[in-house]
Amino acid sequence: MNDYKALRTFLLAAEKRNFAQVARELDMTPAAVTRAIAALEEDLGVQLFVRTTRQVSLTTDGAIFAAQIQPAVQALENARKDVMNTHKADHGRLRISAPTWFGQQILPPILSGFRERYPKITFEISLTDGLVNIIDDDYDLAIRISAAPSDKFTIWRKISVVRRILVAAPGSRFEEMEHPNELTLDDCLAYSGESKRETWSLSDGGGSATISAGRTFSANNGGVLADMAAEGAGVAMLPRFHVAEHLHTGRLVHVLRNWSPPDLWLTLYYPPYQALPPRIASFSKFFEQQVPAFMTVME
Repeated sequence: MNDYKALRTFLLAAEKRNFAQVARELDMTPAAVTRAIAALEEDLGVQLFVRTTRQVSLTTDGAIFAAQIQPAVQALENARKDVMNTHKADHGRLRISAPTWFGQQILPPILSGFRERYPKITFEISLTDGLVNIIDDDYDLAIRISAAPSDKFTIWRKISVVRRILVAAPGSRFEEMEHPNELTLDDCLAYSGESKRETWSLSDGGGSATISAGRTFSANNGGVLADMAAEGAGVAMLPRFHVAEHLHTGRLVHVLRNWSPPDLWLTLYYPPYQALPPRIASFSKFFEQQVPAFMTVME
C-alpha cells in the first residue's frame, strides 16, 4: 500500500497547497511529506509542484496527474474502508433474504432493535418465499422456514421449531372431520415454491396418513393459501404463527386437531464462511435472542 499512501499524500497536498498542513492531517512530519512527493516526482520523471517559501502549487503536469488519479484513489479508499468494516461488529452491510410473511410481520421490530444498537450497519432485505442461492445471489445470510437442512454447501443455525397446523374456513364441512381420509385430493391446498403438488404426512401419535395436496390449487405464498382456505376453497397446512391472527379473529379454524404434520425449522443459513464475520455474528446472536418473543406473541 506504499504507492497508495504516496498518491493519497499527493492528492491532499494538491488540495491544501501546504505540506505542513498535509503533515498534520496525515500524522506525518513535514520532511516525510516532502520526501514522499519528491520520490513520486522522481518515479514519474516530472515535477508535480512549484515550491515557494509560503506555499506550493501544482504544475500543469501535476494538475493533469491529480485529475486522472483522483477517482482511482477514491475507489481504493472506499474499498479499503469496506474491507475494514467487514471485520467490525458494528460496521458494514448486511444483505438478508427472508420469507415474505416472516419478513413483513416479525422481522421489522427485530431489525429496528438491532439498528438501535448498531446504527452504522446498513441493510438490504429481500423477501421471497422461494429458496435463494445465498452464494450466487450474494446474500450474507438467509432466514428460512423449512424441513431439516440437507444442503452440504452452506452452514446453518437452528433457531427454533416451527409448528404447523391444518386450517379451514369456520362452518365448513372440514371443521367436522376426524380423520385425514375424509379429505379428497381437491380439498388440499398445497404450498409449493414451483407450483407443484405437496405431500402431507400426518400423524395422531398412533397412526399415520399421507395425502397428495395441490391437485387443483397450489401457491408459493402462505398468505394466498390462508386467504383461499378462509374463503372455503379447502384446507391449508401452514405454520401456526402465520395464521395466528386469522385464528384469533375467527376467520380460520384449526381442523383435524389430533393430526399433526412434522414440525419445520426456523434456521439461519450462511455462505460457507470459515468463521462468521463479526457483523453477521452480531446480528445472528441478536436475532436468536429476540425472535422467540415475537413468535410467541404471534401465536
